[in-house]
Amino acid sequence: MSGSAVDGKTAVSSEAVREETSRRKQMLIRALIYIAGTHLFAGFVILLFAVGGRH
Repeated sequence: MSGSAVDGKTAVSSEAVREETSRRKQMLIRALIYIAGTHLFAGFVILLFAVGGRH
């Protein structure tokens, strides 16, 4: 019986680790998207200033 309890505990632990890894991966992807979007927006604003400064 104790063997099945250990196996059940290991399965829960493994699932928790997998879930944590998945959440971390999602967070990194979201952060990369936000960083890329912010840089694109900043580049657009700089472009507007550059074009506006010519006239």
